[in-house]
Amino acid sequence: MGLANKWAILIVSSLGEGTRRFTELRSAVDGISHKMLTQTLRGLERDGVVHRTVHPTVPPRVEYRLTEAGTALLRTIDGMCDWTHRYMTEIETARSRFDAGQGEAAG
Repeated sequence: MGLANKWAILIVSSLGEGTRRFTELRSAVDGISHKMLTQTLRGLERDGVVHRTVHPTVPPRVEYRLTEAGTALLRTIDGMCDWTHRYMTEIETARSRFDAGQGEAAG
């Protein structure tokens, strides 16, 4: 699955708030399907970013939390978000300049 997809980033961000159950994650990550959440959680668990705990209850209660690696990844994600907020004006200006130039290059 990989770490560089929007669902992984949103799940890691959500788990940064603490341990969550599957249904809580599904509610917190707007627009994610049951299948995509399952696949992404499995991938994150496989990568060592998320730890899955199954409690021996009926029905079983499953919880997810960030590992040490997941917490480090969250700091990286937070840094990227901070960078985006800090440079948003410059990003928008560069996009406008680029888009305006694309019309000239097409002609």
